[in-house]
Amino acid sequence: MLNKAPHVAVAMRTIRTVHAISTWSRALHRQGVTIGMVPTMGAFHAGHLALIRAARRSCEAVVVSVFVNPRQFGRGEDVSRYPRRLRSDAALCAREGVDVLFAPTQEGMYPPGFEASVSVRSLARRWEGECRPGHFEGVATVVTKLLSLVRPEIVFFGQKDFQQTLVVKRLVEDLNPGTRMVVLPTVRDPDGLALSSRNPRLTPAERRAAPVLCAALQAGREAIRSGIRSGSRIRKMMHQVVSGERLAQVDYLAVCDPSTLEPRPRLTGTVVLLGAIRLGRTRLIDNLLVRT
Repeated sequence: MLNKAPHVAVAMRTIRTVHAISTWSRALHRQGVTIGMVPTMGAFHAGHLALIRAARRSCEAVVVSVFVNPRQFGRGEDVSRYPRRLRSDAALCAREGVDVLFAPTQEGMYPPGFEASVSVRSLARRWEGECRPGHFEGVATVVTKLLSLVRPEIVFFGQKDFQQTLVVKRLVEDLNPGTRMVVLPTVRDPDGLALSSRNPRLTPAERRAAPVLCAALQAGREAIRSGIRSGSRIRKMMHQVVSGERLAQVDYLAVCDPSTLEPRPRLTGTVVLLGAIRLGRTRLIDNLLVRT
């Protein structure tokens, strides 16, 4: 946690161009102001607000970006269906004391002739990377560009997208953008469902079924706590939980090393339980860290 001067409330500014956000950032750096950033694709929920509040507590200036990044949507994924609520997101940012809402256009972020890309190969190879080819290259590219434009001292992410946090952490360590990364715990509904901007797309029946993913991970955690150390046994137990919900289709359930995401056949130390399921047209992901 950084020591910082008390935040002085000012009217939030909305910036739409890469030139303007870069100019704003350079001016604050010249003044020695500590910048915190929360990168998002919008459609805010309580998980986003937890990140914004953590940034507000830690930094003198807070930037929230809202950009539905087309490059992280794979084949068969309709970027046009992703919820866009910029007006309500802006109102929430203003209420939370955000200094700048950065909401660039697609043409501004990826102008004609844009060819650059960033990849983190080993960490992106499995799980989400296998289910969504090209997804993490799109994530790494847009995060690199955002960090280059804003140059925050701290960038805030949520644990729900666990594999994404490892990809960004590796990116930050390898490319040295001068940014420290903070990962906050997953925010959940009372029934255990991890909050996601995609959750409102669930039908009532799908929403009732959705906590099965968290329940499967919790069953794996309890089995580990009971002394089971076989990764394959834990995985089978999690599959059994999801198989009891007829609406759910498993993409993967895995027991992994929390640093490399490689499967753990025998459990020692801390492991991460990863899961992704589909309910109709909506895809849910979740994870739990468990100490053996």
